[in-house]
Amino acid sequence: MFHPLILITFFPLVGVLLLLVIHSEQKSVIRWTAWGTSFITFGLGIWVLLNFNLSDPSIQMAINQPWVQSGRMTVTFQMGVDGLSLIMVLLTVFLTPLALLSSWKAIQERLKQFMILFLLLEVGMIGVFLAQDLVLFYIFWEFTLVPAYLLVGMWGGERRIYAAVKFFIFTMAGSVVMLLAILYLGLNQGTFSISWLAANHQLFSGAQTWLFLAFALAFAVKAPIFPLHTWLPDTYTEAPAAVTVILAGILSKLGAYGFLRLNLPLFPQASAQFAPWIGALAVIGILYGAIVAYYQVDMKRLIAYSSISHLGFIILGIFAMNPQGVTGAALQMVNHGLSTGALFLIAGFLEERRGSRIVSDFGGVWKVMPWLGGIALVVVLSSVGLPGLNGFVGELTILLGAFGSSINGFMVLAVGAALGVILAAVYLLRLFENVFLGKLFIPANNSMPDLQSREAVLLAPILLFIFWIGLYPYPFLSLLNPTMNQLSSVVLAAAGMK
Repeated sequence: MFHPLILITFFPLVGVLLLLVIHSEQKSVIRWTAWGTSFITFGLGIWVLLNFNLSDPSIQMAINQPWVQSGRMTVTFQMGVDGLSLIMVLLTVFLTPLALLSSWKAIQERLKQFMILFLLLEVGMIGVFLAQDLVLFYIFWEFTLVPAYLLVGMWGGERRIYAAVKFFIFTMAGSVVMLLAILYLGLNQGTFSISWLAANHQLFSGAQTWLFLAFALAFAVKAPIFPLHTWLPDTYTEAPAAVTVILAGILSKLGAYGFLRLNLPLFPQASAQFAPWIGALAVIGILYGAIVAYYQVDMKRLIAYSSISHLGFIILGIFAMNPQGVTGAALQMVNHGLSTGALFLIAGFLEERRGSRIVSDFGGVWKVMPWLGGIALVVVLSSVGLPGLNGFVGELTILLGAFGSSINGFMVLAVGAALGVILAAVYLLRLFENVFLGKLFIPANNSMPDLQSREAVLLAPILLFIFWIGLYPYPFLSLLNPTMNQLSSVVLAAAGMK
């Protein structure tokens, strides 16, 4: 009960129980209870980090308790942490309190229900990253869908029902196919243990192709990979700002994490077989997302399409399958969560001031908001991949991995991805120019306040990591390298490529 991984996974439920007994009219108490719970969960994440051996690539702090026994099939409550899962858990517990704080003014109706669902969503996300049993992984995976669906459908914009239903149907369709593959593996191998199945993948090598595709469909929808991306712009645009931060910062990474945690180690030959095709779809997504983003007039929708483009880099790095590619992809999952999360926060701040997200309703506002404008410039440049900021390190590592990959055609794909970097600079700098630069020609914008204390508290820690990773990425790479190098080595050897 007091195991570190149990505590960090289920501690948000303590906040849920407290919120259930607090009267709905005590809004300040509700907000501070939810935020305090998420902040303590962040502290538990630091505790796990301090007890983690950075030089050990294997699963640490393991929990392995029998859970369900039926004939020769065993389901275990199996959890553990390695460098990949730890960095994603840390991103989750870091962004959650910031997202909750961003909702302080925006969410007024049904506040208690909002906070309860947010904390439940945190439980599901952490559980996905720590689960080491396929059934447990699937339970947490599906569990995240329910609070996310309700958060979008109940507190979103005008088209929230459409967006929430579309998000639910897309994700559920992919997940059902994955469930069939999970049941097949468990019934045939007698266990759902991820580590055991990865070590004995040759036992089901004859079914690798369809098993790979079943898992890949679920992860491709969540990532999302072109052309399964169509739910993302609607959902990101209609979701409230706090929820969009979590959708873009963490939930979209569940798909990429699934590829790294399950597809590559369980189905290495199929991963190598389909890598050129998935890499090609990733580059199409990079270019498509960038081009469509350029023509958007809604700030949130523009950032949503930019997410499709940036997530394509992550998928490309994963299926380069070499140490540089997979490490760069894992680091870029963090970078994207930070930079895109900050972009959505800034878009939310502007909407609170102006009552609009339409780019043409702004212009020249840096004159009245120099602090917010300066921070927005840093965040935009981090998304562009400017050297010295976090995005550059991740994108450079991914491109190095793609250029050096032994997968057929990846050098050409790397050239296409590099073009996406140029396009990102075009549409993001154009967005900044149209919102913050030029003449202040709309009188209503003269009275907009500059950066406020709550907003500064929200953005300051994100800026810290944007500069830290950009200028000194060594601590983050030290956390990732042992796990990702081992993963790449094992997968390439199993695929006959090393």
